Amino acid sequence: MRDLKHLIEFEDLLQQANNDLVKQARSEGKRALGYTCSFMPEVLLDLPGCFGVRLRAPGCVSPDMATYYMSGRTCHYGRSLMERALEGGFNFLDAQMATETCTVTCRFQEHLQRMDVIQNPDFFCEFCDVPFKKTENSLLHYKTQLQAHVLDKLKEKFGIDTSDEALIKAIEEHNEVCRLITEIGSYRKLDNPTITGYEFHVINLVTMVCPKYLILPALRETAEEMKTRKADPKPNWRIKVVLAGAENDMPEFTNLIESCGALVVADRHCYGSLPGREEIVIKEGETPLAAIARHYIEYSCCPRFMPQDVMRGRKQYIADLCKEYKADGLIVESNKFCEYWSYERTIDAVVLPRDFGIPTCSIEKEYVNSASGQLRTRFQAFVESVEIKKLQEGEGA
Repeated sequence: MRDLKHLIEFEDLLQQANNDLVKQARSEGKRALGYTCSFMPEVLLDLPGCFGVRLRAPGCVSPDMATYYMSGRTCHYGRSLMERALEGGFNFLDAQMATETCTVTCRFQEHLQRMDVIQNPDFFCEFCDVPFKKTENSLLHYKTQLQAHVLDKLKEKFGIDTSDEALIKAIEEHNEVCRLITEIGSYRKLDNPTITGYEFHVINLVTMVCPKYLILPALRETAEEMKTRKADPKPNWRIKVVLAGAENDMPEFTNLIESCGALVVADRHCYGSLPGREEIVIKEGETPLAAIARHYIEYSCCPRFMPQDVMRGRKQYIADLCKEYKADGLIVESNKFCEYWSYERTIDAVVLPRDFGIPTCSIEKEYVNSASGQLRTRFQAFVESVEIKKLQEGEGA
């Protein structure tokens, strides 16, 4: 396929947290607000005068200093973030808007709050409590937390306009990003998709780590470019898969999967678009903040929600994605020592093949793909097993 015009530019923006667009926004006087979890609504961090940056640690190989503070039996993702902070990679942040969700990232953010790590005199860290259930009481609690620990703090510390008018403007910009990402992602549903999983992973990721108003022009051009992009006459993939799992902000992991013959057509992981790039709708009589809180509670498929009906709903959601995107199988991954996704991955590996007939490959990995040779062997074997299953089903017919 013809190369996408902005792909190299997007890849360059992912090389470090303090990328060129972040630097540009800060030079314009805007406040950089870090976050690690989708339960911190990015739309609230993109109010006029500030912008959100979802934290990553690209290129972190060995988090030795972070391991001293956090031990070697914690998720490599959280330790990698801590290592990058200790190296000075997050000194551009004016605040860290934390959530009490994932235990290890919560611990990382507590270190930012209690230690003099971020060399910025204005820096502060603020925590939001996030509910474990999807009830009316949970929604009210979540909305109250967002008001007290996000909006009130941004207004108090930086003088940010947190009025309903400002929130509506932020929602409109957020929704445009969601529409464009959804449009670009829809080409993955084609029999012969005109975008790879790696390309989509890169495109979606830059919308999380760059100021929205600065990345939107290139995003609009990419969406327009996709309308006329042609697929290669002969596909270079052997099967299609849905990729589900925990924190996965390394497009190289998606690229590794695709180099083994499995085209990633849907991204159901913590940095993915399914869910994550649905438009926020303000219902009649609803305040903008209430709409935001409801949206993030309703659409979340996080394994923190443990009621049986919600857990079963997450399995059905993956099965529906496999059908909608014409996937032949599922790869579900979790980072080593990941508290929630270790259980979710194990259950998915049993339920999806048994109850839905979906071939499933279960992977436990490090945040950085140091064991790429072993992973490659696993993915190649999975591709071959799915191909054999399809041949057997064809012969049976």
